[in-house]
Amino acid sequence: MTSDDLCINSPLSVKRRKNHNSQLLDLREILLYNLAAMADNNNLTIDPRSGFCKSNSVFYSKRKPIPLPLTDFLDVTTFISSRPHHGKTAFIDAATGRHLSFKDLWKAVDSVSTCLYDMGIRKGHVILLLSPNSIFFPIVCLSVMSLGAVITTTNPLNTPREIAKQIANSKPSLAFTTPELLAKLTESNSNLAIILIDDGITDASTKTNAKIVTTLSEMVKKEPSGIRVREQVNQDDTATLLYSSGTTGESKGVVSSHKNLIAMVQTIVERFRLNEGDHKFICTVPMFHIYGLAAFATGILAAGSTVIVLSKFEMGEMLSTIVKYRATYLPLVPPILVALINGADQIRERYDLSSLNFVLSGGAPLSKEMVEGFSEKYPGVTILQGYGLTESAGIGASTDTLEESRRYGTAGLLSPNTEAKIVDPESGKALLVNQTGELWLRAPSVMKGRLYVAFFFCVLFFFCLVVFVVLEYYNCTCHLFLPMIELEIDLMNLSKK
Repeated sequence: MTSDDLCINSPLSVKRRKNHNSQLLDLREILLYNLAAMADNNNLTIDPRSGFCKSNSVFYSKRKPIPLPLTDFLDVTTFISSRPHHGKTAFIDAATGRHLSFKDLWKAVDSVSTCLYDMGIRKGHVILLLSPNSIFFPIVCLSVMSLGAVITTTNPLNTPREIAKQIANSKPSLAFTTPELLAKLTESNSNLAIILIDDGITDASTKTNAKIVTTLSEMVKKEPSGIRVREQVNQDDTATLLYSSGTTGESKGVVSSHKNLIAMVQTIVERFRLNEGDHKFICTVPMFHIYGLAAFATGILAAGSTVIVLSKFEMGEMLSTIVKYRATYLPLVPPILVALINGADQIRERYDLSSLNFVLSGGAPLSKEMVEGFSEKYPGVTILQGYGLTESAGIGASTDTLEESRRYGTAGLLSPNTEAKIVDPESGKALLVNQTGELWLRAPSVMKGRLYVAFFFCVLFFFCLVVFVVLEYYNCTCHLFLPMIELEIDLMNLSKK
């Protein structure tokens, strides 16, 4: 499989949302409306409060734009490794205490990429990664992407049948997995060549008849060739193939480019001001998910920050890890936040959380009671929120201060370099401020497209994405308000400007 095979830039199918059997929207009406709205982009008048432009019905981000590299030939691994910083330790394994320095990280990436190239892995080849969180997870991802090959991750909790479907869909050339997950992988596909992320190769292969070709530990020992990139990798080449179940039907492959990931890396570094000071993040979210992959396997490394990896979530272990390593950032989801609020008295008696500066919540907007309850119990910790999805390679909107988080029920302001429209799902027409509809996003981080998804016709419009939740802009200040309502909506991959 080549990178050209991964994304079919086919026309788009638009269905009415409330009735799957209703007729398609009139293409000419949509084209005329959208083209008229885009008539004069050189003389835009943008409301400074909302970021809204009446002439084209577009909301523009109020965040400061972030710089992006202009060179065509650049892979995300090279981009991250070439950024200057003063960091020493890249990863810490919370369970074992093992430290991985940035020097050792990049040496391991070079060694593994050398081995993969010697094994015949080339630009456009797909590599499957089935593993829980570990300090080795980023090594595999960065090595694969440095060659222009494509990394596809899968949930360790998936059944063999679900993994088999992803293998059939993505057609990987080989797979990385752990001894604990080896049987599940071989049950999914017994012919797939496997690299074991651990020792114990003889015992594992004997029990499962797995086609194990080597181990990651053996690959890391190899002397790097000194040439990480052996084929020119374009920013538009595919870097990741992650599977998302956020739309109707079965999970679909989301095709993201090196440009998409580079844009998200820059967004993460700028959002948390990681170029300033010494930062330590607790990795509580799965790295196979876009949140974990974009933040902890790539983005945070670019600023020299340290990632402390939990292989699985357990409240006591998480709190002990914060204390032991003096962590400054804690990403979490609302249920964990609720547990921290409800158990605050006992937690503060047992754990010294004075090093913690920020809590980052994602997954659902926080209520007033949650924001104020946490701020009252942990007055020295600033609570931030983020909204994103696989198709946008991570953050699409965020609250970056406590004041912004106090816009209760919102997901914050649009990310830097991001534009949006609110669209009526029935008519396809753009809406105004404080109206509810579908959210269409355009940003450098938005995906290339869907894997093998064919659409019916092409809409000549520059927004790339429709998000599957209801949205409105709040109080004319460009804060996204996301009621927890599920809609069945086809994800639209619209032509770029």
